[in-house]
Amino acid sequence: MESLNNCPVCNNSQLLPHSSCIDHTVSRETFQIISCSACGFKFTNPRPNANEIGKYYEAEEYISHSGTNKGLINKLYALVRSYTIKSKVVLISSLTNSLKEETRSLLDIGCGTGDFLNACKQKGWDVTGIEPSEVARKNAKEKFGITPLPQEKLFDIKEKKFHVITLWHVLEHIYELDKTLQHIQNLLHTNGTLLIAVPNCNSWDAKKYGANWAAWDVPRHIYHFTENDIQKLFRKYSFRLYKTLPMKFDSYYVSLLSEKYKTGRSNFISGFWNGFVSNLNAEKKEYGFSSQIYILKKEII
Repeated sequence: MESLNNCPVCNNSQLLPHSSCIDHTVSRETFQIISCSACGFKFTNPRPNANEIGKYYEAEEYISHSGTNKGLINKLYALVRSYTIKSKVVLISSLTNSLKEETRSLLDIGCGTGDFLNACKQKGWDVTGIEPSEVARKNAKEKFGITPLPQEKLFDIKEKKFHVITLWHVLEHIYELDKTLQHIQNLLHTNGTLLIAVPNCNSWDAKKYGANWAAWDVPRHIYHFTENDIQKLFRKYSFRLYKTLPMKFDSYYVSLLSEKYKTGRSNFISGFWNGFVSNLNAEKKEYGFSSQIYILKKEII
């Protein structure tokens, strides 16, 4: 285990306890979430070190690595994922419609089993994927003939520039945060676009479920973001937040899992209802959606 003494966003050293959460997916261990006294950023602390964290992903239920569709919740997740992948391709295409199709390059960090990469490749994108899980890399190769690079190879990419860099529910997992974000800044074209999707711990469903909110997902999620956190963090790397978009399906998936964590059984009526209520409340300033996509652009200096 390792502990951070300073806030990753503002470097403040005064840290306050926020909540205790159980790892419901793998270990059943309890982990602490800390809040920065200055900026309010929340992060898991202490946390397994980078050499220990792998064992906390060793579950067939961890769908981004295995692609499993066992169980009703995972079947629903897989169905929705097929739709959202198409939506993501439409989104990045709309952000790069001024480019000639043959010039468009994409780096997807944390590409999982390669479904999004394959969809982009089919639309003519020059794609590169980074994925720490050997199981997920193997699945990507078997399913799509795509060979993602292991995580450490990210920093070997130096000459190539990308028009779009994506991290779909990945930023909350990254250990070498400062090094990674600085490298991303260097890899992105001057007029390129960075897309970050993360859970929003300020959402209505996060407040509803408290320590049982499934998107805490400790210890795999080591950071817990709000829109304000994203703005402050990326300002350090000369990015400005261009637009925030909702991921409306996530509130239902997260609420269904949260119901199971809270009560010990799947309560589909309450889960779907609370997901619906969360989306209704998301437009209010104090909440936002359960998960959000942040579109960031390089500051022109």
